Amino acid sequence: MRTILVTGPGGAGRSTAAAATALTAARAGHRTLVLSADPADGLGAALATPTGPHPVRIAGPDAPLTAWRPAAAPFGADLLRLQEWAAPALDLAGAARLEAEELTPLPGAEEAAVFRALRESAQVADTDVVVVDLPPLDRALSLLALPPQLRRYLRRLLPAERRAASGLRPVLGRLAGIPLPTEGLYETVDRWDRELAAVEAVVAAPTTTVRLVAEPGPAATTALATATTGFALHALRVDALLASRTLPRSLDGDAAGSWLAGPLAQQRAALDDWTARPAAPVHELPHLGREPRGLDDLAALGVPLDAAPPRPVHWPVEDCLAADGVLVWTIPLPGAVRGELDLLRRGDELVLTVGRFRRIVPLPSALRRCTVTGAGLSEGALRVRCTPDPALWPRK
Repeated sequence: MRTILVTGPGGAGRSTAAAATALTAARAGHRTLVLSADPADGLGAALATPTGPHPVRIAGPDAPLTAWRPAAAPFGADLLRLQEWAAPALDLAGAARLEAEELTPLPGAEEAAVFRALRESAQVADTDVVVVDLPPLDRALSLLALPPQLRRYLRRLLPAERRAASGLRPVLGRLAGIPLPTEGLYETVDRWDRELAAVEAVVAAPTTTVRLVAEPGPAATTALATATTGFALHALRVDALLASRTLPRSLDGDAAGSWLAGPLAQQRAALDDWTARPAAPVHELPHLGREPRGLDDLAALGVPLDAAPPRPVHWPVEDCLAADGVLVWTIPLPGAVRGELDLLRRGDELVLTVGRFRRIVPLPSALRRCTVTGAGLSEGALRVRCTPDPALWPRK
């Protein structure tokens, strides 16, 4: 299954680009699903068909095109169940119980619903392409980083060995003198872990790419450069940069001396800068003179769809033991700045910080038996030098 994650700065036309991408896929003969977390239903406005908690079939394309804006995830039910399982401990602490009527949706509940829908769509055999209309850049990056980080938290709070020993709970409870978590808690944690793992697998799949949408200009140039580094840190490939609301080049000569000269020059400068960067191909989406509404307008934008399957992102480990006595781990980080880069080894994990982005990644098995002895950033890639630990490295 091909998954395309669409995001960009706020107001750049993300929902329109997502709808147009889905239409291109459907007209190419792919069974397509487009998902959105936008409570204002920008996706429905672009398609000229309201979307909601139930999938809606869009008439017109050659292959089935379905739009879906899932309802916010029902976190309240899980919270109340968790409260019941922890009731003895809560009563000992004198904590007041929550009632169902006082629970309101949390911020980000819509995005969580899209994650659940994305997980479910991966299990549907009649879907070829899934297009996801994500929130603006910063929220999108945080959202995509959430599943692996939550799984890490769950493993730290309730390790697998503790869950495996849950059969000893009654005996341990009597020894401790206080009630211990019930089997329901462990079952819920296991279910959350499975659901998060399924989402993580879809996002990390080689057939998943990110598509950035922005209106050409100085602010967008800075935001996109930063975002490209953030996506690379999470091993996500940007397959296209869609320049929205691009003014026609035929106006260049006629606009001299008019108010259009400034916007045209600004757009041209930004497009030249984007094209010069090797991050992703740039596609100009024409300004239609109005907000695109309906399938004809979306088709007029000419949003492309990759014909070739996406390339997986590799973080290779190079064996330089014979020449330099080290292993070198190469991590592509286009746009990273040396002064904003930080590394910290913690057990079998490496904490990578690039500007305001951070990711905790497990070390490859060979590097767990090494000591990190240096790192360097050059040509958009971080190279981490690791020296084998004599106490852990296999003897010849």
